[in-house]
Amino acid sequence: MKPLLILTAMLSMSSPALADTAQPDQSRLGFSLNPEATSGVGGQWTGGSAGVSISALDFDGVNANGDDGGFGLHVGYDYDFGRFVLGTEIEIDGTDLSLGTAGTVDSIARLKIRGGYDLGRTLLYVTGGVADIETTFGSDTGGFVGVGVTYQLNDRFYVGGEILQSEFNTIGQSGVSVDATSIAVRGGVRF
Repeated sequence: MKPLLILTAMLSMSSPALADTAQPDQSRLGFSLNPEATSGVGGQWTGGSAGVSISALDFDGVNANGDDGGFGLHVGYDYDFGRFVLGTEIEIDGTDLSLGTAGTVDSIARLKIRGGYDLGRTLLYVTGGVADIETTFGSDTGGFVGVGVTYQLNDRFYVGGEILQSEFNTIGQSGVSVDATSIAVRGGVRF
């Protein structure tokens, strides 16, 4: 429930187009807050992107619990079909998260597929895919699902947020299984 509240707060802060308030004088902003005025049907999301993220990580498992921060890099490509945007992304998060006696998490790499709704400069999306975890006692491949929002500051730069839930069943030969939650703030450049 807490991740959903955080995402709702991010949505309300990052998307002036979704706010139910009086519209400011748009001529002084340098861009229109009206999603329809951005380009044709919605924003322009077709193209590549690359960026960084800062995340809070929380791992829960039997005898393997911990939380810490992480720093990530991502690169992806989206295709805008009008109101629907489909994309893929590769992401890697580095961390030094201790799981107590179960060892330390070094990194999580993800191959993502995402689909979202184009609201102009704001993209709301769901994502899922395959995640690989590297720890001091081995690695494991699992799946993940999540939700996110991206807001175009201008034609090149974007900011956003994402909440992901991953599951790893058997890490290395340890038999340790964990559920991992990450809440990330992201930013980058489109090309």
